[in-house]
Amino acid sequence: MPKSPFLLEAQARGLIFQCTDLDALDAAMQAGPITAYVGFDPTADSLHVGNAMSIMALRLLQKHGHRPIALMGGGTAKIGDPSFRDEARSLMTNETIAHNIAGIEQSLRQFITFSDEDPSSGAILANNAEWLDKLSYINLLQDVGVHFSISRMLSFESVKQRLDREQGLTFLEFNYSILQSYDFRELNRRHGAVLQMGGSDQWGNIVAGIDLTRRTDGKQVFGLTTPLVTTSSGVKMGKSAQGATWLRAEKRSVFDYWQFWRNTEDADVGRFLKLFTDLPVEECERLGALEGADINEAKKTLATEATAICHGRTAAEEAAETARKVFEQGSTTAALPEIDLPANMLAEGLPAFRVFQEAGLAASGGEARRLIRGGGGRVNDAVISDENQVFTLEDLREGTLKVSSGKKKHILIRPV
Repeated sequence: MPKSPFLLEAQARGLIFQCTDLDALDAAMQAGPITAYVGFDPTADSLHVGNAMSIMALRLLQKHGHRPIALMGGGTAKIGDPSFRDEARSLMTNETIAHNIAGIEQSLRQFITFSDEDPSSGAILANNAEWLDKLSYINLLQDVGVHFSISRMLSFESVKQRLDREQGLTFLEFNYSILQSYDFRELNRRHGAVLQMGGSDQWGNIVAGIDLTRRTDGKQVFGLTTPLVTTSSGVKMGKSAQGATWLRAEKRSVFDYWQFWRNTEDADVGRFLKLFTDLPVEECERLGALEGADINEAKKTLATEATAICHGRTAAEEAAETARKVFEQGSTTAALPEIDLPANMLAEGLPAFRVFQEAGLAASGGEARRLIRGGGGRVNDAVISDENQVFTLEDLREGTLKVSSGKKKHILIRPV
């Protein structure tokens, strides 16, 4: 059982999957504050719920007096992490990478405090392009390449899976592990980072960085991974039919983010409270043990607390109140997500299946028709039975058209 406050709480919350030397890391953390990092690939301009475990690990680390580093993969993004992917990522331009990094920084600032806000212990925002872009290939081979065994790299599970698939692993991607290892050593040299954290799929890359730092600098550093989180029904965390559950409000509204957590399966409530909120472990366990109608109140607590971390307390409470009005009082215009639609489209009349398409509740006309035929489509809270029923400006209520798919997905269409 660890004694350092961070590891003790991380273990109690279920944040630890593997650790390279738990006893030695525990001793280092008891001796004083350490610096640890997590790397983020700038493949989009926002992080998503699938990244939340690693971010919450950084948040907890900072809570216990240690210094986090958020490493942006501005350099490695030009290669792409091949870990557990079916095929190679499309290469991005420098402009796209810079845009994505700016968006990711916005996501992270909701969770952790950076050095520009707190110079004494704030998190460091680093970008591996700062050193990787300057590397000479020959120097890299001489300095780092000699310490990597091809047979060992081929033993990484993420590599083996790609080699077994139809699209093999390119030499470009094969270098990713070497560059990530270089990052660990560089962050140790620059900032004294002694711990890399990440998802369980990063274990091989993390261990490689530990080995490189030991071989070249004679220093002991550590690795810690968080578990892959799936729901009780086996679905990967953060994935849905609508795509990723983004952390930025520009990509997923605060209300929809709140609803994502509210829709947690009963069996997952206690576990997700411990992983994705700051509530004490004992309170998470108490709420997770509730049954019947009471578990729904626990889900609302989970939704509000998780949303408060990501979007602020005020926005989270507004989302909770909106949900109460929509689902308990039947309000049509409480602050639901809105989309603008050219007024002339409704002036001319829009068939029901097109309404659902325009609202983003169906990806195609066929999908919209199936939704309506199945009884799952409603407009202004009335079930639609005719997929060709026409809606016009006369159907607006308080200036909007409320479009619903099932009981939990609602959009307001506002003519402009």
